[in-house]
Amino acid sequence: MSGQPAAEQSAAEQTTAPAARTRADVVRVRAARVVLPVSVALWLLSLRSVPLDKMRDLGLLQVLPPLFWVATALLTLGFLLALSDRRTHSAWLAGYVFALIALIHATPTLLYPTLRYSWAWKHLAVIDAVNRHGGDVPNADKFSVYNEWPGFFDLHAMFLRTTGLDSAVGYASWTPPVANVLLLAPLLLVYRSVTRDRRLVWGAVWIFYSCSWVGQDYFAPQSFAFLLFLTVIALLYRQLPSSMLPRPDPDRRDGWPPGLLVVVVVIVAAIVVSHPLTPLMLISAMAMLSFPRRSRRLALPVLIAAVVLTAVWDATVARSYISVNISAVIQSLTEPDQNVASGLAALGDAAPGQILLSWVDRGLSAAVALLALAGMLIRRWTWRTGLPLLAVAPLPLLAVNAYGGEMLFRAYLFALPAAAFLVAALLLPTSDRRGVARTLAVYPVLLAMLGGLVFGYFGKEALNQYTLKEVAAARYVIENAPPGSTIVSLTADVPDLDLDYEKHRRVQLAYQDEDDLRQMVVDPLEGVTGFIYGATEEKPAYVVLTRAQDMNLYVTGALPADVSERLQAALAGAPGFTRVYDNGDAIVYRYVTPPPD
Repeated sequence: MSGQPAAEQSAAEQTTAPAARTRADVVRVRAARVVLPVSVALWLLSLRSVPLDKMRDLGLLQVLPPLFWVATALLTLGFLLALSDRRTHSAWLAGYVFALIALIHATPTLLYPTLRYSWAWKHLAVIDAVNRHGGDVPNADKFSVYNEWPGFFDLHAMFLRTTGLDSAVGYASWTPPVANVLLLAPLLLVYRSVTRDRRLVWGAVWIFYSCSWVGQDYFAPQSFAFLLFLTVIALLYRQLPSSMLPRPDPDRRDGWPPGLLVVVVVIVAAIVVSHPLTPLMLISAMAMLSFPRRSRRLALPVLIAAVVLTAVWDATVARSYISVNISAVIQSLTEPDQNVASGLAALGDAAPGQILLSWVDRGLSAAVALLALAGMLIRRWTWRTGLPLLAVAPLPLLAVNAYGGEMLFRAYLFALPAAAFLVAALLLPTSDRRGVARTLAVYPVLLAMLGGLVFGYFGKEALNQYTLKEVAAARYVIENAPPGSTIVSLTADVPDLDLDYEKHRRVQLAYQDEDDLRQMVVDPLEGVTGFIYGATEEKPAYVVLTRAQDMNLYVTGALPADVSERLQAALAGAPGFTRVYDNGDAIVYRYVTPPPD
């Protein structure tokens, strides 16, 4: 490569082709137009009868029929066929990307009868509580963090009040596909701001969606804040000086128009009030973009706004959380290696399939990092875009906090938009000479990336999926438990059990201190009783055992897989425990401390 993208190729070079090449182009374009609807049809047909009850170690991977994988491979091939011809209309490329998003992110939504993932249900409970209290929720205990970053929840509470809906559960299931569709606009804006080569633009978009395995696109403040983060980056890139472009654009204005800068500051404020981590990622990104002189005028105002707004918010509304956790942040600064290692902890007691999944996830992340590094070193023109700086911007955050063991993966997520472009610049041809062969040559690489994604994204669905019976059991407990009751479960995997969380005490046994966990293993009944002894008729305790919790223990190894079965056997004849609900997928015991003999 000469150091310039395809826009630098002369018109003569791009139009000179023999007649046979022209006929091949026609065949290729027609094939691309046929493959798209065929692959979508095959995907939909593959979802007709998926035995969800047979999911185990590898989640959806082991129950999706061969037709699903045929559709995946065909869709990837069709995209490359469309990408290899410069005359393919962008609408077809967008169609392939939408189909990819649907195949990955709409599959669980179409298959499952209820909302997936326990944290999504938890966020529904927070919105419900915000609506009932008209703002901050009292007695929130561990949920108090949501009072301090309430932007996402207040927005949805306002939407529910405006529309008259009772709950967000009806649309929350569609958050993953919708969130990813919304990401397409800022991604395109960023990529089109640095190149006119459609191969690089759409190739980078495809690689982003093919490698975004972290799963932070569910109904959560993180997905909302990440969209806003990428929107700020896109708006900034749209205003970058034309000198940063491989070919200068005479119509490009330098600097922020005042009205647009106000919009950007409002978006930054929305990020600050919605999520604790994303403002730090934004600050790091703006700091990196402030180093090059040509982008400093744009990045510095956003950096100042982000720093000031974050500092003011953390010193006022979020002060109670920050003051409690500041010591952990300071300690993590002295142990940055632990922040990285926490995200790579060995899964010693996990199911065998999960060990494989963990290595695939890490392999995909490492491959993206290495390819992006090669892209910035070999395609030296990419340095003029500033994207290499954005790719490394999240790395300083690794030294600040382990973020519950997830900081390494969150850093990967925030680096991915820039890294995807660098990978595309490395892999995809930037001229039509031998462009078809070179484009199709990357098919195995893109297919491998997509394979790594589905491992990470579908591999834990055995514990993310819930049945209607499990939802019914949780509703029974919430409707019948008096205020002040204690609600006990083995894990967090009980949909809707956090509803009315400010009225009840929640105990999740698998996440207690090490001594309590040892007691659970030795004597599950004694382990449970230690948390609920003293329960009365006015304030009883409820023990909820469900199918998804059993699957969680088997898949993650948080407790030995037989703990649930032994606990259920012990509860059946234990004094003070009464089985009050059983529907096959869930059992509920009510407990009142028996009087002394």
